[in-house]
Amino acid sequence: MTYHLRRLALPCVLLLMTVVMLPAPTFAAGRDRIEAFLTTTGFDVALESIAFASASAPQMLGIDPEGFGSDWTRLTEEVFNTEDMHETAVAILEQTLSDEALNHAVEFYASDLGQRLVEAENASHMIEDDEATQKEGQEIVAGLIKNGSKRVESLKRMNAAIDSSGTALRALQEVQLRFLLAASASGVIDLQLSADELRQMMKQNETSMRQALQLSALAGAAYTYQDFSDADVIAYAEALEQPLMQEVYELLNAVQYEIMAMKFEVLASRMAELHPAQDI
Repeated sequence: MTYHLRRLALPCVLLLMTVVMLPAPTFAAGRDRIEAFLTTTGFDVALESIAFASASAPQMLGIDPEGFGSDWTRLTEEVFNTEDMHETAVAILEQTLSDEALNHAVEFYASDLGQRLVEAENASHMIEDDEATQKEGQEIVAGLIKNGSKRVESLKRMNAAIDSSGTALRALQEVQLRFLLAASASGVIDLQLSADELRQMMKQNETSMRQALQLSALAGAAYTYQDFSDADVIAYAEALEQPLMQEVYELLNAVQYEIMAMKFEVLASRMAELHPAQDI
């Protein structure tokens, strides 16, 4: 279910989320049910994959990652601790995910189609070479377009349902902003722009970045679901468009992006331990 979340997040490492405050549901799910929900839907694996985004952090700051050596691996493993991210997600979902929404999502993802989707998505999450999968996905899309296939529209429909409120770009921009400001505050970079100036610069690039995110998501979906039938893809898109599933995805998007933002802020502050400050 959450494949698209990571694929939207990875290009983000040109970008980054305001804390999304969602109202607490009347009937929140308990911890045991949240744990089962994470496993059934594959969101637990999506959380683990957030760590892969750290690979692009040095480039965002204009720093050569080779200069960090083994210290970089050690630092990212400490900051992007899987258990810590998991606990944070569970704590948030315990307060925000309603029983009704949880039951709806689990019912779909526990089905035959749902479990096949989760298996494919989990596998995609754990592929570290995103560049290679993007290239293969782009080739698949090109072939579909050449053959006049309607599958491309179904994949676009699916991706649109994942982020129906259109918050992904703004969230990713905020993650980047928080990362850069934290890096400046810790002395890792000498940031010459204010927060408002950074926001304005990002706003000027919104159109091209939104298009890049959409193309990335399309290639990612084409790669991940290449072994599924057109009927399966349409069925998935229809399931994602259901109001309760929309509620679930709005929440999971918020959780994933906020965890990413928090971890990048910590990473920025601790990068000062590894590299002298330099201008940007």
